[in-house]
Amino acid sequence: MINGERLMIYSGEFHPFRLPVPGLWLDIFQKIKALGFNTVSFYVDWALLEGKQGDFSAEGVFGFEPFFKAAKDAGIYLLARPGPYINAESSGGGFPGWIQRTRGHIRTSAPDFLNAVEGYISKIGPIMAEGQITKGGPILLLQPENEYSHPEDGHVLDKAYMQAVEDAYRKAGIVVPFINNDGLNYGYFAPGTGLGEVDIYGHDSYPLGFDCSHPYNWTGSYFPTDFYAVHEQQSPSTPYAIVEFQGGSFDPWGGPGYDDCAILLNNEFERVYYKNDYSFGVKIFNLYMGYGGTNWGNLGFAVGYTSYDYGGPIKEDRTVWREKYSELKLQANFFKVSPGYLIAQPHNQTNQSEYANTSEINVTPLTTNLTSFYVVRHTDWTSTATTPYTLRVPSSAGNLTLPQLGGSLTLNGRDSKVHVIDYPVGSHVLLYSTAEVFTWTSYGSKTTVLLYGGPGETHEIALETDAHPKIIEGHIGKSKIAGGRLTFQWRVSDQRAIVDIGSLTIYLLDRNSAYNYWVLDLPAEDGSRYSKSDPVIVKAGYLLRTADIKTGMLALTGDLNATTSFEVISAPTKVDGLSFNGRRASHLEESHATGAISAVVEFEVPKSHIPDLLSLHWKTVDSLPEIQPSYDDSKWTKADHTYTNNTETRNLTTPTSLYSSDYGYNGGSLIYRGHFTANGKESAFSIQTQGGEGYGASVWVGEHFLGSWIGDGDESHFTQNLTLPPLTRGKPYVLTVLIDHMGNEESGPIYSDTMKMPRGILDYTLAGRSASEISWKVTGNLGGEDYQDRVRGPLNEGAMFAERQGWHLPGPPTDKFSSGSPSAGVSNAGVSFYFASFDLDMPKGYDIPLSFVFTNSSGIPYRSQLYVNGYQFGKYINHIGPQTAFPVPEGILNYDGTNYIALSLWAMNSTGAKVEGLHLESTALIQTSYGPVELSPMPAWRPRPDAY
Repeated sequence: MINGERLMIYSGEFHPFRLPVPGLWLDIFQKIKALGFNTVSFYVDWALLEGKQGDFSAEGVFGFEPFFKAAKDAGIYLLARPGPYINAESSGGGFPGWIQRTRGHIRTSAPDFLNAVEGYISKIGPIMAEGQITKGGPILLLQPENEYSHPEDGHVLDKAYMQAVEDAYRKAGIVVPFINNDGLNYGYFAPGTGLGEVDIYGHDSYPLGFDCSHPYNWTGSYFPTDFYAVHEQQSPSTPYAIVEFQGGSFDPWGGPGYDDCAILLNNEFERVYYKNDYSFGVKIFNLYMGYGGTNWGNLGFAVGYTSYDYGGPIKEDRTVWREKYSELKLQANFFKVSPGYLIAQPHNQTNQSEYANTSEINVTPLTTNLTSFYVVRHTDWTSTATTPYTLRVPSSAGNLTLPQLGGSLTLNGRDSKVHVIDYPVGSHVLLYSTAEVFTWTSYGSKTTVLLYGGPGETHEIALETDAHPKIIEGHIGKSKIAGGRLTFQWRVSDQRAIVDIGSLTIYLLDRNSAYNYWVLDLPAEDGSRYSKSDPVIVKAGYLLRTADIKTGMLALTGDLNATTSFEVISAPTKVDGLSFNGRRASHLEESHATGAISAVVEFEVPKSHIPDLLSLHWKTVDSLPEIQPSYDDSKWTKADHTYTNNTETRNLTTPTSLYSSDYGYNGGSLIYRGHFTANGKESAFSIQTQGGEGYGASVWVGEHFLGSWIGDGDESHFTQNLTLPPLTRGKPYVLTVLIDHMGNEESGPIYSDTMKMPRGILDYTLAGRSASEISWKVTGNLGGEDYQDRVRGPLNEGAMFAERQGWHLPGPPTDKFSSGSPSAGVSNAGVSFYFASFDLDMPKGYDIPLSFVFTNSSGIPYRSQLYVNGYQFGKYINHIGPQTAFPVPEGILNYDGTNYIALSLWAMNSTGAKVEGLHLESTALIQTSYGPVELSPMPAWRPRPDAY
């Protein structure tokens, strides 16, 4: 019960830290609200808020007050998941890099780790507390830890740790219920289990896993069938909650790409797997992800690349996946008008003859004293067959075999149905409907219900009435009135049918046409959009956001991608006018048969200009001066620790630690300089580096390039065996090692401490010398944990010279640089930075998502980072991929002014490299009510006196 209203919590995951534009957060909330969802679940990335222990900052793009306000403005509740651990394919699973220096096991009550956790919660907890519903905010529930479920062999979960985390949040002012997210339905920390127990038990499930390389193949996947029975054993006193159910998949370096993930986890997956979850009576249902966003600024973990699109219903560029998004809309809106589901008793899944006439069909009933729901799927859930069936069900009219008028129902391929029995719609009751319910409304004496079916299917509807059906539009098939009951069939086509039966109007829609209908809540008297009463139903197009009615005028806001016909199907009061995005629609027409009003809203193609990036006036500067003999590294950090606290994952095998986090460098690239004086006998250098999957490393002695590990999508560490040129006895030399830090590993399994897998140099040998005869220095981002750019956070920068100088920020001193384009590139191994600016003057009233697109056919190994107005929004690896297009949102891009871009080019072969193609591309042209979008803070370059 939420403010007196009994609701199913239907939620989509959205991480504000993956969209660093507070001005766009309402956009995402409105798109999720338009699905019929009422909640958003969000993680908090500790690593971005406390880059140095005790130095906590949650301001600007990392602030939460604007996030909470946007949720309230959209009418969205929040499920807060602030960690400490989040997983989420984020660097370290959300743990800051300095956690690697704790001696104790992470995610346990080891004193130093628990002290760090309690310090974090003492800062983030009060922020979450201010956002609670009890204080007028949107937060309904809080998850105190994530997937605390998988202890390493020989260990058990540390319940005292879980309890300590919960106590810390209560101390910080959290009063809303705790919910957990068990890694699977193990029953850990369910109410009644003692220390660490939560108020509401929940778990996650990713039945198709995370391999998108065979997007049409479901064979061998896991399909849950016992979730309800297990829940009744583990937590019968709480509503059944799936806190993360698969809404997509992450994709690794060298993977097939997110388009394939969207195919694998498409609308068919939603129909089969989500409806299977409904058969378990799920009451709290969160899909991961609703909107994925971007791993900008090195925030992602090692396995994943910049995009975090996730194949979700809302794409990374904020456009919507057509069928995937729309299928969700059909399902979520059904539950908004089906209160009987919330009290229905699930039954065991069965393919017995009790319900269906064929063993190829599986039927799961959910029943109440009145309404029943029958979830139908193929017994072989992977089946693509077309299977006819009949259904035997009890009803208020006795046992029925459906269809009653002859023929059969059909399940076409990867599909699932929810058939309703004794289903109330206003003052009417559908005795049954094999067509699925999208939504219904009832105003005064008139009730309107929208039903839909798949292409070519035959469906049957029955209700207790003596009234003859009046066909308003289209046609139906067989019909029969007998014994006070009307029964009729309908064959689905792309032409809708409208049937009046007394005061009941039934719209019969094919599924694809139903996607164009929107159910919009009207604001409550206080202006809040949380109310689910008095909705309007409108047929439109791409996206509707909000609706309001004042003095007979229906004011709609939304987005168009084409000229669109609008039709107001149902509204609580008489509507005699229509406006869209503030402009009154002319030439309204009213249907005498249905009372619906309609109008056409024109899509206008605006004038816009997108600059040619490679024709800009580029400047360039060498960004690896460290290999020059004259380079002075006196300000660098000495890598002289003879010990490390990070011994959980690997014992130290070098005279001093060369683990980057031991010296405060936790993300981005790393550079090491090893000093020695030659004895003339050195002939080879072997070095083992570790940077995470997809990483690369290059090595020089003096200015002489020794070689690179160019990287692949699988190896997280590698040993290079390099031949040295003849060295002059008694002459000082420097080994320079450049390593790409791809993010820290996550730490799901308890006691494994995989997050502590070090980055940097693991081991080395210099032939003819003792390892201790090399003295090492290291650098990463300037200042390390005392990071320079407080606006863009602790992970946005790396070790490259131009980054340390801050030249990736807007307005660097390019008058001191040479002219040179990335398309010309470099002729040898090394690093160059390129700088340019361009103006945008995008038309107002349009959302035109833009992406920076690399085009290269050579496969030459190089790495590039893209900075846009100081924000790192792309890490491109030419020879690994798969990502070539990097969306950058408005708000980071200035759509009405000057933009500054910087591009690094790390050539990994002695023959050099170049960026063959780079262009700016629009991915959609959408006329929108949304905007203007406020720019995110983007402080410009200023000299860094302490830069080296």
